[in-house]
Amino acid sequence: MDQTPSPTTPVGPRKTRARVLIVEDEALVRRDLQRSLEELGYEVEGFTDRGEEAVNMAWELRPDIVLMDIMLKGDVSGIDAAKEIRQTTGVPVIFLTAYSEDSTLNRAKVAEPFGYLVKPFNVHALHSLIEMAVYKGGREAEIVREKAELVRAMAPGEKNDYLYVKNRDRATRLAISDIHHVEAMKDYAAFHVRDKRYVVHGSMQSFEELLPARDFMRVHRSYIVRLDKIQSIENGHITVEHGRAPIPIGQTYLRKLLDRIDPV
Repeated sequence: MDQTPSPTTPVGPRKTRARVLIVEDEALVRRDLQRSLEELGYEVEGFTDRGEEAVNMAWELRPDIVLMDIMLKGDVSGIDAAKEIRQTTGVPVIFLTAYSEDSTLNRAKVAEPFGYLVKPFNVHALHSLIEMAVYKGGREAEIVREKAELVRAMAPGEKNDYLYVKNRDRATRLAISDIHHVEAMKDYAAFHVRDKRYVVHGSMQSFEELLPARDFMRVHRSYIVRLDKIQSIENGHITVEHGRAPIPIGQTYLRKLLDRIDPV
């Protein structure tokens, strides 16, 4: 009888090394991965066998690395799930695959994985890939922070009251106080300013780093809002000034949001 814990159950004691999320629909492979990872000293943060659940867990748990099977069952493929995880959280993804032919690898490239592990996997290869991915992921995060600091430093004025967004060959100056929310759009994000929106290439993680934390807050994996533009919070949604549609609130963010706005 398979004693593997249910797919979405967080497992294992806290350790000092990298935290790993396993996304794999074969119970035997999941069990082997968990055992190998724990023997190597990693923490298995949890696992799932569904792409959509993987995106949610990556957002909520913020692991250091995701091991993702390319061929998942369900509506969301491993490639699609990996793309969304990279875009919304920046967490590095390593693909698990039983196929090493060029056609599979070429399809997977669009998700910008940090490597591939062909099943059945080698423990030493697993260890090397994770160590490299965690290091590169950390460097990426540092670059995002440095870029945000540089952009702020380049903006004139003591308070950096505006920023430039570039679309094709045009750069438009936006007053930060006019931005009421930012919305993720796959590889792009839309800055909503009054009755207009400006679509630019980039991840939500980079824009979260760019915007001042005292004024803006991430309320969902796909939305950042300006706190003083919020008009109401009701039934798990936010209405913002000049907004055309309610903005959903991620369950893990509702309490933090209420603490920030401090309703009487």
